[in-house]
Amino acid sequence: MCQLFISADDSLWSSKTKSLRIQGVVTSIRLEVFFWDILEELSFRDQMTVNQLITKLYLESLDADHDIGNFTSFLRVCCSRYLSLIADGDLSRETRLPLEKVDAKNIIQREALRKNQRSALFNDSEENLSIN
Repeated sequence: MCQLFISADDSLWSSKTKSLRIQGVVTSIRLEVFFWDILEELSFRDQMTVNQLITKLYLESLDADHDIGNFTSFLRVCCSRYLSLIADGDLSRETRLPLEKVDAKNIIQREALRKNQRSALFNDSEENLSIN
């Protein structure tokens, strides 16, 4: 199993810092190249630049009253969730359908259901292991 990760291109976990302007304020964001690649894919999918995507995520997070004290972690989770939704079949990586046009409410409901099912499965497995 470890070779799958250890033998991967090591440039993926090297960090890259990019500067951008959000509401007139210049800031910099440091992420691993892997996450910059996913943000690039997301921005391409919605026909915007990476800077525009990040700004949109930032502003929408503020509008939703999220605590975005660690915005880089938020971006990593966005990228990871995107890939997870693809793996679970909720999104297609090949489609040109912008993410703003997907049925987010339905996808989030299915995601929550899967999380509950997995949690129940893992809890049952842990109980069986502790009994043996």
